[in-house]
Amino acid sequence: MLTILGQSAGSQTRRTGFCDGLSRRNFLTIGGMALGGISLADGLRADQQQRSGRSHKAIINIYLPGGPPHLDMWDPKPEAPAEIRGEFSAIPTSVPGIYVSELFPRMAQLMDKFVLVRSLSDSDGGHDAYQCMTGRRKGSRQPPGGWPSGGAWVSKMAGQVTPAIPANVALMYNTGNRTWGEPGGGGFLGVAHAPFNLVGREARSKPENMTLNGITLEKLQDRTALMKSLDRFRRDADQRRQMESLDVYAEQAMGILTTSRLVDALDLSQEDPRVVASYGASSEAFQRDGAPPMVENFCVARRLVEAGARFVSLNFSRWDWHGGDGMNFPKCREECPRLDQGLAALVTDLHQRGLDRDVAVVVWGEFGRTPKINATNSRDHWPQANTAVIFGGGMRTGQVIGATNRYGETPQLRPVTFQEVFATLYHCAGIDAQNTRIFDLAGVPQYLVDQGNKPMHEVI
Repeated sequence: MLTILGQSAGSQTRRTGFCDGLSRRNFLTIGGMALGGISLADGLRADQQQRSGRSHKAIINIYLPGGPPHLDMWDPKPEAPAEIRGEFSAIPTSVPGIYVSELFPRMAQLMDKFVLVRSLSDSDGGHDAYQCMTGRRKGSRQPPGGWPSGGAWVSKMAGQVTPAIPANVALMYNTGNRTWGEPGGGGFLGVAHAPFNLVGREARSKPENMTLNGITLEKLQDRTALMKSLDRFRRDADQRRQMESLDVYAEQAMGILTTSRLVDALDLSQEDPRVVASYGASSEAFQRDGAPPMVENFCVARRLVEAGARFVSLNFSRWDWHGGDGMNFPKCREECPRLDQGLAALVTDLHQRGLDRDVAVVVWGEFGRTPKINATNSRDHWPQANTAVIFGGGMRTGQVIGATNRYGETPQLRPVTFQEVFATLYHCAGIDAQNTRIFDLAGVPQYLVDQGNKPMHEVI
């Protein structure tokens, strides 16, 4: 990932601005005018294929950092004892027999457009976005170069729709708990397919996260300053043996800087105000060590896929509420209605624009929460059961996949793996995950998902 850093927002603090110090005004003004890692040649090839009639499929990956409480959201247990079912009632939805928490009334009315996966069975158990970004356990055996993120696979297999928009983009805030803000990397596919993060991150030593410094918001259009910064970056890249990737970055920079398409996609002032309002009110305040609840980014993600992105990852708020403060139920009352409104607006938006068959969406966190409420009136980590919401992509919606036992402890019917969800998303994007293979850096053929992880037959 490569980011052009702008000038800090002066009096803006980390609580009122973005993680790199930019204000929202500056972010929307300059948006993603940055260098980033997609091969221009691949992009032009993909663009030619697009003009020849291939449809533009896309995926939006909404990550809820911290482990959302599945019983208090989409897998309620109204018949369980009070110490299991918690403080919220279950309400009926528009699909007979499906119930959700009372905190999701908008989703309940639109349940015919959603799929609830209530039996995710292989959560890794760590506070980390890795499994939601790659589908794989972080401690699993890795090929040389590492596993690519889901967006990297899509970038490699589908290419760019237009040189002006990277195929794999992210709206992942740099979080206090670092692993909640990582959209994954290019892995053995290379930095050319790594996520292109549009909201900025702190640079680290990994090649996927190289940062081009020396370009302020005021000087971004200064080609001389840009070239000087590229020269400095070239020297640094040469020392790190990243010269092959440098050409990709330089070409991408020129492609992005000569069009306003990416900036326009990020500028919500160009959106119908009624549509923006339908998503609800965002807050730029970071939730402790998590992300800010920027529900407007759901709309930005839709605008990005309309503009040409094929994979958009974003992190939303913070969902780790146990410990000694007893905040699980008060925080649910605060965060769940905002998520409810945002998802209802997104699914409605996609349908009204005719994108519901082309854009697949997944919403999930790294694990579920203990069915039994702890001594501080909260729920602890519980990787034994987890829930996801998927919709769009031409899927058969209005159904529940799998079920946990009566206390929500373990999957009882139809256990589902993270890789099965990714296989389903890839299928919706027109990619055959099981029969497509790419050779890793050691010359070993690798598949997008491990053999046996097929798209969920219930929805395709």
